[in-house]
Amino acid sequence: MTTLGIVSDTHGYFHPNLADDLSGVDRILHAGDVGDPAILDGLEAVAPVTAVWGNIDDASLRRRLAEHERFTVAGLDVWMTHIAGRPGRWQDGMGTKLEATPPDVLVCGHSHILQVERVAALDDMLYVNPGAAGKQGFHQTKTCLRLAVEDGRATEAAVVHLDPDASPAQAPDP
Repeated sequence: MTTLGIVSDTHGYFHPNLADDLSGVDRILHAGDVGDPAILDGLEAVAPVTAVWGNIDDASLRRRLAEHERFTVAGLDVWMTHIAGRPGRWQDGMGTKLEATPPDVLVCGHSHILQVERVAALDDMLYVNPGAAGKQGFHQTKTCLRLAVEDGRATEAAVVHLDPDASPAQAPDP
C-alpha cells in the first residue's frame, strides 16, 4: 500500500502539526497556493513532494513548479492542478480536457472547500480537494488528506484536521 499526503492553499503558512500529521506518507502532493518556497522545503523533509503553482504564487514558485502535473504513483493516474472547478462546474475548459482523458484521480485546491467525490460521468474518477492548510481565506478548519492507494486504486481518504480542537469529519470511501 502507498499513502499520499495531499495539501493545498498553505498561503505561506506551515502549520505546526503538518509534518507530524503527514509523517509516514510515501509522497506529498501540494495543489497550489504554496505562498513561500520554504513550505515545499518543509514538506520535503517529510516525504518527496510533487506540487503545482496556484494563483497567489509568485514568479519564483512559478519557475519552480508547473501549472498542471500528470503522473502515475503506485499505478494510479493522477492529474493535479490548482484551479479546476468542481464536478459539474468545471473552470477553464477542464471539463473538456477531463472528458478526453480522465485520470483516476483529479487533485485540486483553490476553493478551500474539502471535497472527496467519485464522478461517475468521468469513468468514476476520484475528485479530491483537501481544503486549505493555511490561515488565509474563509475556511474555518485547516485540513489535508491522507489517501491510501492499493493496486492502482484509491481505497481510502482520511481527513486530517490540523487544529486539535477541530471537529472530526470523515471523507467518504473513494
